[in-house]
Amino acid sequence: MLTRTRTLVAPAHLVRTESPIGRLEIGSDGEAVTYLAIERQGALPWQELPENPVPVLDTAVEQLGEYFAGARRSFDVPVRLVGTPFQLSIWQALQELPFGGYTSYGALGLLTGRATAGRAVGGAVGSNPVPLLVPCHRVLASNNRITGYSGGNGIPTKRWLLSHEGIEAA
Repeated sequence: MLTRTRTLVAPAHLVRTESPIGRLEIGSDGEAVTYLAIERQGALPWQELPENPVPVLDTAVEQLGEYFAGARRSFDVPVRLVGTPFQLSIWQALQELPFGGYTSYGALGLLTGRATAGRAVGGAVGSNPVPLLVPCHRVLASNNRITGYSGGNGIPTKRWLLSHEGIEAA
């Protein structure tokens, strides 16, 4: 489900789990995943808060574990995204990218009717509140180069995810 308002408050429900790219912190409103962070320099954004699991978070942890084990190629856990109409259009397009597939920032701009909005597309991709579940790591520069990644430890994290999916980047 995609909505238009944005909140910067702590998630109502929160769990943490280990992964090959670092600890993951996953948040929910009780019905859908609303937040996912990848550990950066040993820290998570809400690490001072206690865990407060709900079934949707248990499902997310299970599906992410299967993804990292190579047994899952898509996610069907409910996700609720909050952002501007432009961000929502970019995140919707990202959700349609299959495991092992990729696109470019320029192609996303064309797809959403803003062919010259490369910087805005990059900003929307980088502000994705649920990386991995909404696969922003599958976006490369037009020359197949990795130009950045806002999750985890940046480019090394993105390179690991791309390699895990068999995507070769320059």
